[in-house]
Amino acid sequence: MHSSRALVAALALSACSAPSESATPESEIATANNATTVDGEKGSTMTNTEILIATGNGQLRARLADNEAAKALARMLPLRLEMRDHLRQEKTGELPSRLPDGERQTEFSVGTLGLWEDRDFVIYYGQGRVPAPGIIILGQVSGDLSQFDNPKGVTVSLALAD
Repeated sequence: MHSSRALVAALALSACSAPSESATPESEIATANNATTVDGEKGSTMTNTEILIATGNGQLRARLADNEAAKALARMLPLRLEMRDHLRQEKTGELPSRLPDGERQTEFSVGTLGLWEDRDFVIYYGQGRVPAPGIIILGQVSGDLSQFDNPKGVTVSLALAD
């Protein structure tokens, strides 16, 4: 996989680079200070930045992806979203503003946090594929997502984890 080698090379080069003078603490969410690991998603790299996803039925943790869209999402938090069920595989809710575009993929697994188009936040509780152009991976939930596996809508609160 050429993209994996390019990602490793880019991470190695960025670790050797001097920090940007224009960087602010807010924009440093999910930067080189957060070690990255490759997640189970094809081509996805996760950071150590975690968010909490709370519903009336419980709370889950998710690690954010190492991309501009996930960093922008983190800067928006905390958020409260009304989400509806879509295709009995995902819950979707509209973000208050657009997130940056980025690399997209068509496959997702249980627990994938994604971005469809530029404002549709998605929590996948099933596994499958979406049509092109695909989704931007925003993160990966750990824990039991069965609370989402129903045709009903749900209100979720998103916040940075302590």
